[in-house]
Parts: sequence; C-alpha cells; structure tokens
Amino acid sequence: MKKISVILLSLVMGMMLTVNAQAPYKHSIGGTFVNMEAVSYKTFFNDNLALSVDLGFKWTIGATTGGSGLFMTFEANPNFMYESAIGSKGLYWLAGGGVSLGMGLPQVIGGGVVGKFGINAIGGIEYKFNIPLTLQADFRPGYGMLFYNTYGGSYFDWALCFGVRYTFK
Repeated sequence: MKKISVILLSLVMGMMLTVNAQAPYKHSIGGTFVNMEAVSYKTFFNDNLALSVDLGFKWTIGATTGGSGLFMTFEANPNFMYESAIGSKGLYWLAGGGVSLGMGLPQVIGGGVVGKFGINAIGGIEYKFNIPLTLQADFRPGYGMLFYNTYGGSYFDWALCFGVRYTFK
C-alpha cells in the first residue's frame, strides 16, 4: 500500500512539473456574482499557481449554535489555486483553498455586528477568450465561524460564484 501511494504521488508530481502550458494571463480584475457580490483580482505567480482575492458581500443561509437564519457578511476571501489547461481552446480547471475574514450582520442575533473567520476549498473552471476577457465558475465549500461578545457560532460556509474579469499583463 505504501509503495502504491509513493508511485501515485510521484506520477501526480511528475505530471504537475512537466505541464508545458502557459498561464492564460498575468493579472485580471473584475467582479464575482451569484451569492457573493465582490470586486475580484487574480494574479499568476507562474504558469499554474495563482492567487485570487475577492472583497465584497456574501449571503449565506445556515445554522449555527445560536440558531439558524440568513447571514450577510462583508469579507475578504483570498484563495491560492492550481490552474491547468483542459485541451488547447482556452478552458482551464482550478482547485485550491483559502480563508475568509470579515464581519457579518446575521439576523439570528438581532442584527448585531460580529466578526467572521472561515476556511474554504475552491474548485471550478475558467474560460479565457481571445480578447482580454475571462469567465470563471466555481464552488467554495468551507467552515465559517462568527464571533461576538455574547455569541459564537459555526456553520457550513459556502459560495457559488460566477466571475467576469478583464485580463492584462
């Protein structure tokens, strides 16, 4: 079993290191929509590793230890991701993870301002057009925590996002 794990890990690492694809662009800026409305910026460190940062509002329906309800948070959501081409027509898959930091106004506690911290995974696809435009669709499942002096709660934190960005070098 240990040998099989080492062989599989070696194959995956080899494929990741021998990918000869170029990053679709260097920088992009735009917006993210659906249940997270945010300004979005993305940059590539090399051909496959990218950082995406979204800053905006997110709506979540969830249950916490204090009850359940609708949460609106204002947060920053940076995500590190690995991105690779699917074929040669401008379509890319992406996977990674990140954190979310901010504040929220949950209806559960009567509208008081609370602090918010969360961790999330990210997976999705991106399409780069021949013009300086890219579209991205992703899902971000995660774990969120709300903090207040008399209240604390954790919940399944998620976002379904659709992004449109202008690309540049």
